[in-house]
Amino acid sequence: MQLFFDELNKMTLGEEVNRLFHGRGGLYPGAEHICLDWYPPVLLLTSFKPLEPDTLDKSVELIKQRWHVLKGSELINLVYQYRSGGRTQTDLIEGSVPDKHTVLENSAQYHVHLLKGQNHGLFLDMKNGRQWVREHAQGKKVLNLFSYTCAFSVAALQGGCDSVVNIDMSKGALSIGKQNHLLNGFTAGARFFGHDIFKSWGKLTKLGPYEMIIADPPSNQKGSFVATKDYSRLLKRLPELLTPDGEVLLCLNAPELSIDFLMKQVEEFSPILEFVEQLANPSVFVDISKDKALKVLKYRRKNT
Repeated sequence: MQLFFDELNKMTLGEEVNRLFHGRGGLYPGAEHICLDWYPPVLLLTSFKPLEPDTLDKSVELIKQRWHVLKGSELINLVYQYRSGGRTQTDLIEGSVPDKHTVLENSAQYHVHLLKGQNHGLFLDMKNGRQWVREHAQGKKVLNLFSYTCAFSVAALQGGCDSVVNIDMSKGALSIGKQNHLLNGFTAGARFFGHDIFKSWGKLTKLGPYEMIIADPPSNQKGSFVATKDYSRLLKRLPELLTPDGEVLLCLNAPELSIDFLMKQVEEFSPILEFVEQLANPSVFVDISKDKALKVLKYRRKNT
């Protein structure tokens, strides 16, 4: 943990949501289980294994010391979450969390919720993916699969897309997604479907074809998507939803599955797609193994 304690002395706090310490990247031996995030005005300390009481106390004390260097007498807001598998324990250590908590990323606002669940409404490691969509969505019809709280959709509309279709099994996540659109001043241009993607090909086909498709599925969520068996099902159908020159952003956040796994899936089940590039993750999410980090691969439909 000493490496984590040392890095706290370099911590800075800006106006935007950000990861401050990424132990899971493996670059800080002894602190691989620790992450620290800034969801203004709240700090979130996450551990993926139990912390001894004295270790937690020391972590909190050093975080508070750095806070006071940066923020003076301003009161700290600090949440601690321990998570392991399906188990999650979240505690408000000090201060408070806004009832309606919104954060800023690249001029977009998003609702987040730190005190419930493992997913907080915005995946910080996908920042570059959202930026890529924002930069390439101009005039395009976009399909946002596994849309969660629709951050990609907000980015696409910011980038001037023609329209975007969001689909996700979770109606609760889509409800937050609708709020995110309103938060950013978008009252039109997006549609929301709380459906099982694998049972909705007819509807998606009717609304298509699309110049841009984003697929950011959960890696292992029973009843929704398990990458080892469901990515092939998805890839078999994607080309029929694409325009002849359409682009696809394929995402995989499963440390146990390599880049090669995803690329071979595409080769086997969507050979009409050709690889273009892999998007870099934000620098703070650097990992000793590119295969363990978030994988975001850009493909386009081949000219035939």
